[in-house]
Amino acid sequence: MIDVLLNLCFRVIFCRFLKRNLFVMCQVDEDYGRDIRSADFLSISKQCVKCKVHTPAVLLRVGDPYCRGCFHEYFIHKFRAMLGKNRIIFPGERVLLAVSGGPSSCSMLHQVQQGLSVNAHKKLRFTPGIVFIDEGALIGRSLEDRHKTNTNIRVLFESTGFPFHIVPLEQVLELPTLVLTRPHMSGSNSASSYKVAVGKFDQNKSCAIQPSCQQKEPVDVSKVHTVQLQQLVTSVKTHTAREELLNMLRQHLLLHMARIEGYSKLMLGDNCTRLAVKLLSNISLGRGSQTALDTGFSDSRYGDVIAVRPMRDYSAKEIAYYNHLFNVPYVFISGLDSKASDKDSIQRLTESFVTKLQTAFPSTVRTIYRTSEKLQTACKGPSAVEDSPRCVLCLCALDTFAENASAFQATLISEQLSQNNRPDDCLPTLKYDANKSAANCSGQCHEDGSCSLSLSKLEAVELKTLLCYSCQLTIKDMSSLKHLPSYIVSEAQRRLRRSQMRAEISNFLLDETA
Repeated sequence: MIDVLLNLCFRVIFCRFLKRNLFVMCQVDEDYGRDIRSADFLSISKQCVKCKVHTPAVLLRVGDPYCRGCFHEYFIHKFRAMLGKNRIIFPGERVLLAVSGGPSSCSMLHQVQQGLSVNAHKKLRFTPGIVFIDEGALIGRSLEDRHKTNTNIRVLFESTGFPFHIVPLEQVLELPTLVLTRPHMSGSNSASSYKVAVGKFDQNKSCAIQPSCQQKEPVDVSKVHTVQLQQLVTSVKTHTAREELLNMLRQHLLLHMARIEGYSKLMLGDNCTRLAVKLLSNISLGRGSQTALDTGFSDSRYGDVIAVRPMRDYSAKEIAYYNHLFNVPYVFISGLDSKASDKDSIQRLTESFVTKLQTAFPSTVRTIYRTSEKLQTACKGPSAVEDSPRCVLCLCALDTFAENASAFQATLISEQLSQNNRPDDCLPTLKYDANKSAANCSGQCHEDGSCSLSLSKLEAVELKTLLCYSCQLTIKDMSSLKHLPSYIVSEAQRRLRRSQMRAEISNFLLDETA
């Protein structure tokens, strides 16, 4: 089903390119100047398409001009309708807003602030908090520059009245191993339970917890951790893998902050344009099976913390218009890909392709976005999600359990045959099994079970069995694995020990299907 939808999406984009190129080819040797000069161009309406009274201030699409007031109502209604129809955020829950300082996340913060105001229509019922991750160490910014940026962010957050946390990215090196584990969750959030929660919240409305502007003491940035983080980033050879690794580390830190502060929901500011780019780039990077989680409204891969994307129905153009008309403040912060060219990474190349195509064909982003709405995960139910092995980096279900005649197995065989520089005394053969995720060595091994393969090479081979296909490509682009954070290495070693223990006692276990 996913292949059919993606094929249909690419066909639509290709047909538009073909139609445009044919039109250009037809007018090479012909003179259409007289017809173009005499043509009657489509005139934009001088009245708002909704109220039919006021003068338009925004033109979102051809034939859809909005006045200032109608556009404000349209923007607010879309945000609250997105939260209302999904019914994932229950009344009284604590929600952590991940704000990067950009236009999209700051617009999301502004919507939450307005939705919790006293005079708000259809007032929001959750308790928000804010988290900002300082990534200045990645581009070598000094502590003074980072402090100035954090000061501007602090002023922006203090004006909202919500509790906020400013966390440096170096803190990801001190995360515990539990951040990569998925706790068992009991109970289900159904429509009936949502109605019960609404009734209890209305009864205890007077006792509801009001957010207060509190911030913990700022975390001191250690120079040692800064150097370690820079070494980790520089150990990745390609910009594509570097952006993927950075995104995973950022998600781990956000998940850790949500858990230690008691938030059950994590609100992200991904808009429609960004998700359209992410959809196409994920397919190019081999993350087709995880696309539904990476681009959908809700992401339940973490178990106790659910990530939601309420801004996914807004385009970048709508957000820019809203921030300009209603003076929504945001802070420009340069990142790892700020000065990168269009061909430095697959993500940047895909973004350039989508934005240029969107300029010529305004429905491009919407077409890709509608395709992502129809994608679903392959998990059958909560029990299947709990029992399925997960990637140690992205925490998604492993997609490497394929049949022998699959393209993935053919890729593995080609990779093994092409590695002629491997020692002849111990050639590791990767065997992917749904019940055993450890690597099996088919070379010369000692009587005590130890292998003559070096420790670093053995760790690289075994770590590969704990990763999904896309994360394997990311790790493959790293020059050395010694710079990985300790919590990732510890969790990988724990999983390998459990797999080895399970293999040793497999003859004494009862068959689950019996």
